[in-house]
Amino acid sequence: MILYIIMKYSLLLSFTLIYSLIYLSVLSQVEQDSAIIKFNEEIEKHRTGKNIKLMYSDPTPLLPEQRKSFEGLNYFPANIKYQVEGTLVKDEIPETVIMETSGDKTPFYVRYGEVHFKIDSIELKLAVFQNKKMLDLSKDTNHLFVPFRDGTSEKESYSSGRYIDCEIPDEGNVLVLDFNKAYNPYCAYNPKYSCVIPPEENRLSIRIEAGEKKFEGH
Repeated sequence: MILYIIMKYSLLLSFTLIYSLIYLSVLSQVEQDSAIIKFNEEIEKHRTGKNIKLMYSDPTPLLPEQRKSFEGLNYFPANIKYQVEGTLVKDEIPETVIMETSGDKTPFYVRYGEVHFKIDSIELKLAVFQNKKMLDLSKDTNHLFVPFRDGTSEKESYSSGRYIDCEIPDEGNVLVLDFNKAYNPYCAYNPKYSCVIPPEENRLSIRIEAGEKKFEGH
């Protein structure tokens, strides 16, 4: 009788444990699905805002004939894998550099440091910069500028590279890079603009299939 009770109790515990594991697995999947839905909605809202700004803001880099036929920018599908957390490593002695551009301008930027991150277990890094003009206006500016090129450049995405904007973290050294929000410089739409060309150190060896694609074959 005692053995029977023990076996019955053990069986009950086993069923309870299995049920709990299944419940937790389902709950985890629901939470993941909910996070992806929320992420996709955020990216769609961001892209809609960019389209509205290009179409209706004044000034806009779009030429009058471009605005007449403009139906929205081309993007890679939103993919949460390209929203990554990196480790921001600040340069001990920030260096002022002259950025190469697509025109005659030679803007000054301060190299703030590097962000180290992984995509598909591949270790990558990008240099991050601050606009010197913005720094001269306010030393408290927390804006970071990340220009880059990758394996899609000159193919699906703009040949001269794309940009990401982010902010210095208030605490710690975790920097979020969302390549889904990578955007083209104005010179991708209008050649009269002079735009920063990503430095050699910011040429990624992998394909970043996220963010803005080429504009009208440029």
